[in-house]
Amino acid sequence: MMEQTSKRTRKRHSAEFKAKVVTAALREDQTLNPLSTRFGVPPVVIGDWKKQALLALPGLFGQKVQRDAAAVAARERELYEQIGRLERENGWLKKKLGPLD
Repeated sequence: MMEQTSKRTRKRHSAEFKAKVVTAALREDQTLNPLSTRFGVPPVVIGDWKKQALLALPGLFGQKVQRDAAAVAARERELYEQIGRLERENGWLKKKLGPLD
């Protein structure tokens, strides 16, 4: 007798699809079972995605502050470099022109 083994292929879902499912789950107008039927994803997976999204939410707002601080620091560095160049240029010009009496 031959045994048939069924191989399950693991489905990969796009980030957009996951966001759509999680958004529907967060609305809480349906339980996970109807959402599972609607999107063709097991309820456990939807629950996991929802937990991941809720855990990631606070970090999303903190990342913007970190990015803004990094951008400000980079701009500040550029401006200090420009000040240094201008001071050197100004000193060179004063030296070349001599006294202006």
